Amino acid sequence: MLPVLRTFLLGITITSMLVSTAMAREPTAPRPFAASYRLEVDGWPNARINHRLSRHGPHWQSDMNAAISMARGNESSRFRINDDGIRATAYHSGYSLLGIGDKYRLGHDDLADLPDRQAALFDLSRQAVQALCNTDQSPCELRYQDHKGREEVLRYRIVERGELTLPAGEFDAVTVEAWDPEHPERQLVFSFHPELPGLLLAFDYRRDGKRKSRLTLTELTLPE
Repeated sequence: MLPVLRTFLLGITITSMLVSTAMAREPTAPRPFAASYRLEVDGWPNARINHRLSRHGPHWQSDMNAAISMARGNESSRFRINDDGIRATAYHSGYSLLGIGDKYRLGHDDLADLPDRQAALFDLSRQAVQALCNTDQSPCELRYQDHKGREEVLRYRIVERGELTLPAGEFDAVTVEAWDPEHPERQLVFSFHPELPGLLLAFDYRRDGKRKSRLTLTELTLPE
């Protein structure tokens, strides 16, 4: 199950460094939320994912965690929203399978040039709503740091704007398809809420055209 947790908690979060994105309007202002998801993976029991976006003075913090009987994973990022984009300031994550795992940490200096995964996921959800890259010939390019501080590159395009019906209700959605240019057979398909930056509505991981896992929103709480 550990690879499954990494697929979600390590594999889906991507960068805020939009290299070639045309923007239609200013990104939507963030709001705190608490969300729960159902993660379905062939051959494994379903897992529950919890995701919370909270404000701490000038900083925002994104936290995700997942657990089943034999595996656990968590990831957290703290960042600021500046006029020129997201500035990540602290990141940590941990994973374990049957009590065996590891922990990772990136500090302020490590994040000076590129954001971590959680900060990047938040910013991608903000920027993708405005992005106009919607073809294979003109995708947006994204850069970020993985959990060990290594630079990664993904490309993405907008594939659909419409409504999604989920266990948590009906929502407007912007759907984004992303891929590693070195491994185009692996595709990450995100559906974001256009008015709630950072909130995932749904996520599919596909390989060679076949869906390997699916994430769907089951609960959403918006504090007053």
